[in-house]
Amino acid sequence: MAKKRNLKKVINYICSNLFAECVAASLYGVKTNEENVNALLSSILRMHNDYISRISHPEPGILPKNYYKNILESFNKDVSEVIDQISNMN
Repeated sequence: MAKKRNLKKVINYICSNLFAECVAASLYGVKTNEENVNALLSSILRMHNDYISRISHPEPGILPKNYYKNILESFNKDVSEVIDQISNMN
């Protein structure tokens, strides 16, 4: 990613799609526990807020290239976990 702005746009796009997919899976899939769906939706929102704030306020003392690389790796890992949880709802 060349700019923070582009990275934030990508995170916004992915999190909004995850949120929409979770809502769609809960509405059109097999009946699921509403508490589990709400917990998953809130975890997506927390993940979004966490990564946006980490990009906006980087930690001092870490090389920017390494810092943003670590953010991307952990974001991809978290997205994979959320996708697995959504697929297990059905």
